[in-house]
Amino acid sequence: MEGKITGIAGPTVTLAMPGLKMYDRVLAGAARLFGEVIRLGPEGAVAQVYESTRGMGVGEPAISLGKPLTVRLGPGLLGAIYDGLQRPLPEVAAATGPFILPGSQWPALAEERVWAFVPLKQPGDKVAVGEPYGAIEEDGTRHFLFADQAGTVAAMASGSITLAQPLAELVGGGTLTAAQEWPIRIPRPWRRKFAPTTPLITGQRVIDFLFPLARGGTAMLPGGFGTGKTVLEQAIAKFAEVDIVVYVGCGERGNEMADMLEEFATLTDPWTGRTLMRRTIMVANTSNMPVAAREASIYTAVTMAEYYRDMGCHVLLLADSISRWAEALREISSALEEMPGEEGYPTYLASRLASFFARAGMVETMSGKIGSLSMILSVSPPGGDLTEPTTQACLRAAGAFLMLDTGLAHRRHFPAINWFQSYSLYDQEMTAYFGKEVDPAWAGLKRQTHTLLQREEKLREVAEIVGAEGLQDADHLVMHTAARLRQEFLRQNTFDSDAFSTPKLTLEKAARLLDQHTAAEARLARGDFLTDILREMA
Repeated sequence: MEGKITGIAGPTVTLAMPGLKMYDRVLAGAARLFGEVIRLGPEGAVAQVYESTRGMGVGEPAISLGKPLTVRLGPGLLGAIYDGLQRPLPEVAAATGPFILPGSQWPALAEERVWAFVPLKQPGDKVAVGEPYGAIEEDGTRHFLFADQAGTVAAMASGSITLAQPLAELVGGGTLTAAQEWPIRIPRPWRRKFAPTTPLITGQRVIDFLFPLARGGTAMLPGGFGTGKTVLEQAIAKFAEVDIVVYVGCGERGNEMADMLEEFATLTDPWTGRTLMRRTIMVANTSNMPVAAREASIYTAVTMAEYYRDMGCHVLLLADSISRWAEALREISSALEEMPGEEGYPTYLASRLASFFARAGMVETMSGKIGSLSMILSVSPPGGDLTEPTTQACLRAAGAFLMLDTGLAHRRHFPAINWFQSYSLYDQEMTAYFGKEVDPAWAGLKRQTHTLLQREEKLREVAEIVGAEGLQDADHLVMHTAARLRQEFLRQNTFDSDAFSTPKLTLEKAARLLDQHTAAEARLARGDFLTDILREMA
């Protein structure tokens, strides 16, 4: 279908084009810029354009592609770097330089790359939608290929193949290929969803020990400027015990994304010993890119994450930051002249975020495999105000709240997770898991750590009133041990060998500090001098 542009407002354009449907993809203007229909009305359709509308004029042509915005799924995703529309940035840079030309279209996957294909079905076998019919080895990951239509196999390829060629012919004329398209706003289907039962090990002691996360769970990292959200998310991306990591720089600064890409190309995965990028997909939608593409970027990323989840992989999606996604949503809503909600955000902000969080989970896939998709989303509340709408909307949907404290960051305590304000809804199940799989002492040591940190906070308040001299020796010992827990246990340097801690090492470190405290209490009860005890503990 063809039509023309009748109005332009920021990232949105009004189209005179009969027959359009919601979320149809369009090419707008003489430059053929990507867009997506987001409103239908008697005066025409409104589309959000994923590229800058600067220079576009009323009366320019528009074309409907008759299908929604999709991503291309298949071998070759791992190690790739895309923008929010799944354009491969390294290939674009090699061809046209560091800037994406308006209206440029690039294949998301290398269609002519040769892969070794192993068929899982033979001629005469039946295949159902979502069932694997073949597999490819992709950077150490067994990449299953799923049928996008049902039928009986008439012929099946084997050996060396490319994405451009059909791999299977079905009775009646249908074909199966290694790559498929999937709409980004429609979750990929599953049979059953399970309650989270196993932990997502991040290598960060303050998280794994005090506020454990779960595979298939969700977490939010709210914090003001300078609290270390980006560094913490990148550390989790490096060390988390998962098969696949999908990282979205949603409105992130370009220099931070460049540093991360350069670092990931040289680092080694501690779980497999392979290069870290071989298990990672990057979606780099930086702050200088159009806001509409930023809004789409998290859906592009979660669809690719669901694709690997369907293979039975444990996938982690990291987004930095969801606040900039919400700001893009607000800007588009304002251009549409919708009724604003709190602080100008659209009234559907909370429901849109909740539906996005709902795409996480531990599931039985359509092929009968068990896979998980976990989410950790950072939030950048303006001025560090945790009562603002985006933070509150995430708070209602996330399973863990890991608050980053400005005061801790100013004292150079990283990760700056506040151990009094944070919580995890997975704590009880994950603590029981660690007690069974690591050491039965896990829960007891965790309670003792919480108790000492809480006692220290109360003693600080007392000391501010009566002075440190008014505290007893036992109180001074508590404050000394709590300080050691904060400095030696809860604090980790992302850039040295202490950046990653296994659950076993985490428990050993906590046990050592707490055993020393117990021994010091016994000596103090026997009448030993506190100064002698503290000198020997140092």
